[in-house]
Amino acid sequence: MRTGLRAALLATVTAALVAGTVTPAVAAESTTGAGSASWTADLAAGDGTGVDTGSGSVVLDPAAAHQAPRDAQSPRGAEGGEDAATGYLTLEPRTLPRPTDQVDSTLDADLPPGSDVTVDVRGRSANGGWTEWIPSTASSPTESTAQLPETTSQVQSRLVLTATPGAEPVVDGLRQDARPTAVSEGAEDATTETAPLRYSVFATREGLVGGTTANGHVIVERDKFVALPSRRALSPRDTNDYSVKVCASNGRCSFAPVWDIGPWNTRDDYWNPGNIRQNWGDLPQGVPQAQAAYRDGYNGGKDQFGRKALNPAGIDLADGVFWDDLGLKDNATVTVEYLWTGSTKLSKVDTAASDDAAADTGSVEVRSAPSDTAAVVGGAADGAAVPILCLTGAWLQIGVGQYLPVGAVPGATAANACGTAG
Repeated sequence: MRTGLRAALLATVTAALVAGTVTPAVAAESTTGAGSASWTADLAAGDGTGVDTGSGSVVLDPAAAHQAPRDAQSPRGAEGGEDAATGYLTLEPRTLPRPTDQVDSTLDADLPPGSDVTVDVRGRSANGGWTEWIPSTASSPTESTAQLPETTSQVQSRLVLTATPGAEPVVDGLRQDARPTAVSEGAEDATTETAPLRYSVFATREGLVGGTTANGHVIVERDKFVALPSRRALSPRDTNDYSVKVCASNGRCSFAPVWDIGPWNTRDDYWNPGNIRQNWGDLPQGVPQAQAAYRDGYNGGKDQFGRKALNPAGIDLADGVFWDDLGLKDNATVTVEYLWTGSTKLSKVDTAASDDAAADTGSVEVRSAPSDTAAVVGGAADGAAVPILCLTGAWLQIGVGQYLPVGAVPGATAANACGTAG
């Protein structure tokens, strides 16, 4: 079906010109209403994976898209179990004239039966990071609204195109409106220091060397990233917007970005409370749906696609995280900190700025003390986001008994000296 967005916009602009209320130069993109902001997204400037934008439209490319069983809970698709392709187009961030917590989206799109296009939206948080991606709630096949978890002055959108074979959607345009939100005086400074959410979950090794992750990253040998079963925390390609700290029972830990979706589910942000969690909100916070299905027979023992859950996994680990950083030999229970959920500002690890060994392995060794001779207790992947707790000499403390050389994190924001207790 084809929306009437272009015709509607033309009619609106024509009427405004007759009334003398707007000039042609700002008719298509302007600030309207009581301070609200409206704009037409620049699809050509987006970063895509599994999509083709060469024609000026966004077309799902099944050959390059991320493959997964069809989601049985999709409102417009076939039954679960049928393979479907998913592609992403991450658009440029947009700074708004006034803060908002709600973004409305209208698509100009062709949506054959068996296809979906969803607009995910996120906002810049008070600590400088991003909120999780919020899938817009549809009021019609082409109109939807994203309610952000906090007020923000910078937003970013992502198109998610999904289709069964032969039903590829095409997006020709995206119009968005950010509704202004009143901010109380001093509200932006009212944030409190909070630790990131932390849960014990079962981890499996992803492997799949030579394959492509959901964000378009090609997996290499001894790679350093993780997968979580929700696209709400999927980092755009080559970014660290969502990173985790994973620790094994042997005391070793790994800091790595979230670059893939899985295991088992794609709509299970289990680290969130039930009133926020996209699906399975009746489960306890921190319990992956696959774990409840495998151990307790939840949902008939099946995942969201109707497949029998063969293990309770809540995170997948790339080989470099699994073998090198954590020293695991088999799938195991690990402790995961979802770093973006805390209020501490995070900084990016850059192995190229550290030393030649780190650049070659794609990871910086984490030491148990601020010394080159201290025991290695894990690794921090190139590009991973880490919390900088304090500075001691030429070392940055990023956790209890966890240190990185200063050179591994260029421009680290925390400059406070560590106390004598370390």
